[in-house]
Amino acid sequence: MGNILIKNAQIITMNKQEDIIQGDIRIKDNIIIEIGTGLAPQGDEKVIDATNRTVIPGFIQTHIHLCQTLFRGKGDDLELMDWLRKRIWPLEAAHDEESVYYSAMLGIGELITSGTTTIVDMETVHHTDFAFQAIARSGIRALSGKVMMDQKNTDVPDALQEDTLSSLQESVDLLEKWNGYGGDRIQYAFSPRFVISCTEPLLREVRDLSARYGVKVHTHASENLGEIEIVQAMTGMRNVVYLDHLGLANERLILAHCVWLDEEEHRILHDRGVHVSHCPGSNLKLASGVADIPEMLKGQISLSLGADGAPCNNNLDMFNEMRLAALIQKPLHGPTTMDARSVFRMATIGGARAVGMEDSIGSIEVGKKADLAILNLYNFHTFPSYDVDPISRIVYSATRADVETTIVDGEILMERGILKTVDKEIVLHEANLSIKRLLSRTALA
Repeated sequence: MGNILIKNAQIITMNKQEDIIQGDIRIKDNIIIEIGTGLAPQGDEKVIDATNRTVIPGFIQTHIHLCQTLFRGKGDDLELMDWLRKRIWPLEAAHDEESVYYSAMLGIGELITSGTTTIVDMETVHHTDFAFQAIARSGIRALSGKVMMDQKNTDVPDALQEDTLSSLQESVDLLEKWNGYGGDRIQYAFSPRFVISCTEPLLREVRDLSARYGVKVHTHASENLGEIEIVQAMTGMRNVVYLDHLGLANERLILAHCVWLDEEEHRILHDRGVHVSHCPGSNLKLASGVADIPEMLKGQISLSLGADGAPCNNNLDMFNEMRLAALIQKPLHGPTTMDARSVFRMATIGGARAVGMEDSIGSIEVGKKADLAILNLYNFHTFPSYDVDPISRIVYSATRADVETTIVDGEILMERGILKTVDKEIVLHEANLSIKRLLSRTALA
């Protein structure tokens, strides 16, 4: 970590007042130590001239599957359960150590270049250590964990079926190795796939381990009507009610999707402080539905955004997710619903709240960690800028191509479009070799 001075920027702070200011940002090691105007370089500071540039808090994506990035284009035009059974589970079962590593690197490269600085990632059953190695080397901030699948199911390949004790022990071993790595840049999250894949004893033990270690639980819930029917047949309850029954519904729980909820489930999410990761691109592509995010906002449920996985989106671009999150609600609830600022909050400070780091990331403030993206909005598709809310320009007009520089924990991971920690040529080459190898092990080739 070095010392950096960003000069002459438009700064979208996302502090409590949501101030937008013109000025400078001084970073020492990994902390923002000064925000002001006319700040002079000190010592060996690296100076970044941000004239005509906009600095934002790095995006925080709260639902990602790095292990699936290799499967981009391999799961098109299917609904959730067929997508899992016919495509994703067979491909995950074919993974090896190298393919998991390069799948993660491929996803991380895309995330960094589009301004995402923190992710909540769910891996597959095996080889998760190699995803953590990719996360560590790349410099991105992440909560990640191996997926847990101990429910016996004939639709699941043998390689993904695990026994309860082994699943728990491997998860704990990974937690003890990686949780807190890099000055807490990497944290562990227990990751039971969803209720359909997990036995009650496993879920109860995850509840206890999460409390003992003080880490998050990351899972899917109520994404698809067919999934809900299966859960009700298994448990006699709806997804969120069942998770609450087990004691898992609390402030440590991050639930992806939550498309189909009833009033009782809304109440549980609010009362227990559960965090919901809205994934509009994935929900549309898998034809899962449109989550009632305006109602959740009214109910003061903690909300954030995620792209999900490359085979159900097919990209990991927060600009795409923000735009979709805003637009898909307007035909249903009116043009003033899901304004740009509400969506941008979900992409920044809302994500920080979900990962339990609201005091250290998600906004640009003195004392917070230097997780930032620098955008070039000085272009045809983002002008005129006069008398236009800069956040509207970002949500409705900007694209991933507008991200020039990405900083995580005070480290420059990309500068003026050049990646510093991910070798693009090697990753793209190895990604093609890896998916070719995986396809040869399945009936999908």
